[in-house]
Amino acid sequence: MSFKVLLVDDHALIRDGIASLLMAWGVEVIGQASDGLEALEKARDLQPDLILMDVKMPRCNGLQATRLIKAEMPQIQVVMLTVSDDEHDLFEAIKSGAQGYLLKNIRGNELGQLISGLSRGEAPVSPTLASKILSEFARQSAKAVSLKEDLSDREKQVLRLIAHGSTNRDIASKLFISENTVNYHVKNILGKLHLRNRSQAAAYAVQEGLADDRSPN
Repeated sequence: MSFKVLLVDDHALIRDGIASLLMAWGVEVIGQASDGLEALEKARDLQPDLILMDVKMPRCNGLQATRLIKAEMPQIQVVMLTVSDDEHDLFEAIKSGAQGYLLKNIRGNELGQLISGLSRGEAPVSPTLASKILSEFARQSAKAVSLKEDLSDREKQVLRLIAHGSTNRDIASKLFISENTVNYHVKNILGKLHLRNRSQAAAYAVQEGLADDRSPN
């Protein structure tokens, strides 16, 4: 493995143990940090390829640190290495930009195999947690279908035009309605789909096939 790795854990003994394992496999451990804020500073200075990040730490936890690091340095891969098998931590880590989530009860050879998979585009996740992720994806997919069915034909028209980059004025002109009416529809769309803004709405439309010109018009 040719990764340059930064280790982040508030227990020095654990960091040293993981560092010894990695170095035995020929991995370059370029630094260590004891909390999320130190991790951010070290990431800026050292520019690692990979950060192995604990979740529960003082000052700034691993989830907060991951969000900060990925926002500033998205090229750095972050894999959580933690004792927490809490679903909230797992899904928050993924939403924060982590490439993987491993439990500390994993065997050393399994850790090496899962980390090496990063170079092949694989996401290292402890086997006991993989089923939780699949269940959540299935739930979200079912939810997406249900939400899509809640949209009226007019709202689908507006959503399709949003996905095509149309402004509210453009949409009003194309659908022969007022801008106020378009604003009303956009507000309803965001509310029904539980989305925050037009960008998320556009992405949702593409993902769910609602941006297709064959959608209602």
